[in-house]
Amino acid sequence: MPVLRGAVTFSRFRVEPSKEAPSDIKRSLPRGLKANAFEPIDRRSEDDRAAGFVELENADAVDFSVGRVFYGEYALFSFRIDSLKVPAAAMKAELAKWTTQFEAENDRPASRAEKTQAKAQIKQMLRTRTTPRTNVLDVSWNQNTQQLQVWAASRKVVEEILIALENALGLKLVALTPAAIAQASGIDEGALGPTAELIGMDLPAGAGAEVVHGEA
Repeated sequence: MPVLRGAVTFSRFRVEPSKEAPSDIKRSLPRGLKANAFEPIDRRSEDDRAAGFVELENADAVDFSVGRVFYGEYALFSFRIDSLKVPAAAMKAELAKWTTQFEAENDRPASRAEKTQAKAQIKQMLRTRTTPRTNVLDVSWNQNTQQLQVWAASRKVVEEILIALENALGLKLVALTPAAIAQASGIDEGALGPTAELIGMDLPAGAGAEVVHGEA
């Protein structure tokens, strides 16, 4: 739970108003999160991944009451991703066990069709026994500054969360990278390059370098 403790990498964005964005966030945000809430993987299906929003302090809770979403000026919640993968070693061992038993009972090797059917049954059995891998990423949204932070390092995961937020609330999110900040401030992007001092080069006598300071 990086928002409450610990240090992690996060991506930062600015929330910009749009025509689709709701005006009453305290009513619409919980409703939007609930409409896009996490649902566990159906082990009877072929799905091997599930993703959606959960409450910050309880990755199994999807009630999103106002008191569990808003903390002072912040809206805090999480995005949960579950993935279910049957271990290859377990699949191989179970199939070998089945093959041995089949040949002993039928006095012949199994046909390709019988093996295919057996594999499907074994995989389904192992799916019911395998524990999904869970990854929970926190999201914080400052309602005063309109800055939103996604506490994740993977660009692919960050993009997935952004798309989910945009779909849930009609938000427009702009990345607060150094280049984006410079552009919004009217600073030439070329001025963001490394200075001579940084890369260990000697400056000509009397020469100076313009340094742009900004919060990444």
